[in-house]
Amino acid sequence: MKPTLKKAHVHRIEKHYQGQLFSFVSEDVTLPNGSRTEMAMVRHPGSTAVVPLLDDHTVVMERQYRHAVGEYLLEIPAGTMEPGERPLDCARRELAEETGFKPTRMTELGLVHMLPAYSDEVIHVYIARGLKPTRQRLDNDEILEVVTYPFQQTINMIADGRISDALSIVSLLRAWAYVQSENKS
Repeated sequence: MKPTLKKAHVHRIEKHYQGQLFSFVSEDVTLPNGSRTEMAMVRHPGSTAVVPLLDDHTVVMERQYRHAVGEYLLEIPAGTMEPGERPLDCARRELAEETGFKPTRMTELGLVHMLPAYSDEVIHVYIARGLKPTRQRLDNDEILEVVTYPFQQTINMIADGRISDALSIVSLLRAWAYVQSENKS
């Protein structure tokens, strides 16, 4: 029988900010080791990330402007789930809106907790295949160029630092491992 791990006891929650996509809260908690402290965190509705693969094993990516870092970053399509939206539906929507492709096949590769020290965001990672052109519908704050790279090259670009976005790195590596295991079958 596996021992039950203790969780923190929350005494009080104070919401400091409620944005369109997330909130910022602090909680007065007693941790599993008995220490009482205040923890500040981002509460997030969850999101999805998609590794879109064309039939020739080319990855559809985005060179997207990210104001927080003042740079254009190479990323895979990703976005926040809308209220009541299922992860798969969000992944399909984000892929179409950002890249102008709709998939005929989607496979969930697992979950990612990107910043669990201060955010409860859970990201559902997918690989998309059977891509068909559709209409791109960017949001006003999405400044991006759709680009493609051979899958192997994206792995090299992770190694040499040209891809620095953590979610893209984790998702591409997970998709690479998945495709490699398929090829061995």
